[in-house]
Amino acid sequence: MLARHSWMQLVHELFVSKGFRREILAVHAGMKAHQDLEHSDSGKIYRLRRNIHRLEKGLIMSPRRDIFALDYIAETVAVFVEVAKFYDVDENELRWFSDVLQEYFSLAGSHTIINSSREVYETAKLDGQQTEQRSIPRERRKYRLSGIGYDEFYTLCCQRRSVRWYQDKMVPRDLVDKAILAAAQSPSACNRQPFEFRIYDEPQLVEQVAGIPGGTKGFTHQFPMVIVLVGKLSAYEFQRDRHVIYIDASLAAMSLMFALETLGLSSCPINWPDVERFEREMDEALGLVPHERPVMLLSVGYAKAEGKIPYSHKKNLAQLRRYN
Repeated sequence: MLARHSWMQLVHELFVSKGFRREILAVHAGMKAHQDLEHSDSGKIYRLRRNIHRLEKGLIMSPRRDIFALDYIAETVAVFVEVAKFYDVDENELRWFSDVLQEYFSLAGSHTIINSSREVYETAKLDGQQTEQRSIPRERRKYRLSGIGYDEFYTLCCQRRSVRWYQDKMVPRDLVDKAILAAAQSPSACNRQPFEFRIYDEPQLVEQVAGIPGGTKGFTHQFPMVIVLVGKLSAYEFQRDRHVIYIDASLAAMSLMFALETLGLSSCPINWPDVERFEREMDEALGLVPHERPVMLLSVGYAKAEGKIPYSHKKNLAQLRRYN
């Protein structure tokens, strides 16, 4: 009956099941936080990062239009000028903002909006760099290739397994930082990267945080480190984007796990079920605000050589893919 009537589904979920209530509240809290952030440092960075990426996509179009971005170029330049003058921004990120804007104005045709925006940009642009060093779109053939073949990569994929038994050995933070740098290269919608890694390596905190979700009983006492991947719904102003934190964070998590393997570290992704009791405990433990959502947890450490790992047979090709 519920499946046949959408309005009954809504009533059931809001007043009977309440399974989606926390997500609904978090989404609206994120939209409100996004509005509040509009005039803050982080809010301007979110908007500028998105708009600069939109410019990049316009610059790589084939054929490229001479006139584009009329609906947001003035806003982008205005925010860039303010960020460049008043905010403490990562130098490389600021260079990216400036270089893409410079490339846009060097290629865009003449239009009243573009011409006036160009004049404003000229008042705040950074010193130029050599072409090959600029942070602008470039041909695929100019990117450095890794030299890693499919066989090596497939071996890494098979090597990466969920490890639950670890050596009594601290995880070096510099190695985790390296892995996170690799994870940061993962694709993200409009390059907003609406997540952060909350890392715990103090034994008491590790056991407390790792013990909150279900499915970890009997393992948490020997985790050297646990990471909570937290999504930030404040990055979005529309309900339609509510799932992007899970997509982007999961893409980054997979890259993180592969990177950890290359550094001699193992990991285990820990499922995060939307259970109200767990949610409240995690909110309190991490100090989360209403628009921040746990996406998953990861245990990290040096695997015990004698520790066993489930075989976990994977689906075969015929079960996984279907063409056209």
